[in-house]
Amino acid sequence: MLTSSDSLKSRKELDAELGGAARAWLDEALAEAAHDAARAPAASGTPHPEASPYASPSWELRFAAAGRHCGQENADSVRSLLLVEARAPMSSVTRLYEQGTAAERRAVLLTLHLLDLGDTALPLIEDALRANDTRLVAAAVGPYAADHLDPHAWRHAVLKCLFTEVPVAAVARLDDRAREDAELARMLSDFAAERTAAGRPVPEDLRTVLALTAPADEGGHPAGPTAAPAAPAPTEES
Repeated sequence: MLTSSDSLKSRKELDAELGGAARAWLDEALAEAAHDAARAPAASGTPHPEASPYASPSWELRFAAAGRHCGQENADSVRSLLLVEARAPMSSVTRLYEQGTAAERRAVLLTLHLLDLGDTALPLIEDALRANDTRLVAAAVGPYAADHLDPHAWRHAVLKCLFTEVPVAAVARLDDRAREDAELARMLSDFAAERTAAGRPVPEDLRTVLALTAPADEGGHPAGPTAAPAAPAPTEES
């Protein structure tokens, strides 16, 4: 299942779907997260006097248990709510990502744009894009990547989607960032040529993105899509 940030459920939607025991568990989990946020260190960075640098907040334990108590189909949404309610600092975000399962890592990636982290979470995006787990790749190209990846890294993220067959619909702000991007067009054309030379089909999504990169005409409208390389004509030997 390739989950996007758009598919995350609100608290109201979760309350409508969860049973009584699950709702009670979620109430307690979110209360713990809110309590931790309220006692967070001041901007000066002075640690809370009762906090241990080696102890994880109780809501982080809830984060791991979300699927067991609220159902796997709701786990991403519950984990996202916990991160937001806790106003999770980068230390917690990193710990949950690095120590988490693939499902827990996906929830972290899907929530990054809702946290006040600036560009400090880029290493997590870069790590996910190096993976071959399509769930992580799809989550990594969401709104946070659209806002913070530099052009070079973002173009390679798009190619990663094409290479791993992650639908480009998962790429946040694709229309905006791909528009009239000549370098992305060159990279896509090279990728298509390599696929064609190897006798492999060119993904339809590649043509979709390539059309977005076309320069606008004089009237400000996108020009017609650039054709991807055609398959080589068969030879007598083939």
